[in-house]
Amino acid sequence: MERNERFDRADRIIKIGFWINALLMIFKLAAGHWGRSEAVFADGIESACDFVAIFSTMVALRLGRKPFDDQHPYGHGRAESLSALFISLVIVATGGWILLESVQATVRHDFKSPGLVAVGAAFCTIIIKEWLHRFTRTTGAKLASPSLLAIAKDHRKDAVTSISTLIGVVGAYFGYGIMDPLAAGLTSIFILHVGYQTFRDSAHDLMDGSAPPDFIQEVTRLAESVPRVEHVHDIRGRRSGQYMIIDLKLEMDPEMTLKESHGVATEVKKLIFQGFPNVGDVMIHVNPHDEEHEDLIRL
Repeated sequence: MERNERFDRADRIIKIGFWINALLMIFKLAAGHWGRSEAVFADGIESACDFVAIFSTMVALRLGRKPFDDQHPYGHGRAESLSALFISLVIVATGGWILLESVQATVRHDFKSPGLVAVGAAFCTIIIKEWLHRFTRTTGAKLASPSLLAIAKDHRKDAVTSISTLIGVVGAYFGYGIMDPLAAGLTSIFILHVGYQTFRDSAHDLMDGSAPPDFIQEVTRLAESVPRVEHVHDIRGRRSGQYMIIDLKLEMDPEMTLKESHGVATEVKKLIFQGFPNVGDVMIHVNPHDEEHEDLIRL
């Protein structure tokens, strides 16, 4: 898949989520206010926070698709991880706010009797957000996009929290008023957990965390399948936005000429690019096989 096509697909998915989220936000805020539901109104505030998060992701994708330059020789892909980190902070802040509001409402015994419009808003949110989650996650997984996967988690968070919102609103509708703020409190706990997971994953990428073991194993297998490659001496992988950057050390016959070893290394790189569309660059170092050699590293 070409570079521009990858970013165009991600951009389309996020724009769809952006406008659907806008409509849901307006609907939930209105339903929570006129339907007298603390939980549904909190859900609407959460959607407003999502608005900011999705907008930041759209900006990050636009920045991330820029090619490398003198100041950013590895490209601008880290903008997506920064966006995912920002999304995590928005999620955590939202969860903390909803938890505080639910505790205060419970302590004050400020219980209300929601209307049917609040029940309908919670039910519609579950259906729409779960569909958005699956739609976004599928594309995010294909593109290996951290920002898309973060947005997909955010959609799933909305769908699951709306289940507790629906239970609370229905309970309050039938006279158990305390269930509305309790549902909002339960929602906040789940939101905080999702925020922590998103923060952990984005921080892992920004700190040059290692690539998944199965990815490393498959790249190693491909490299060692190339004729005249004796062994993969060392391999590292790190994420830069939608792309993985690989550092690879190959052992070859010490009697090979520089031109021959360069040709083999080029074949290895081509094979990895063919097998993994999400690999942005492969940096290869050649070592002599069956000879003592020291890896000079200061990290």
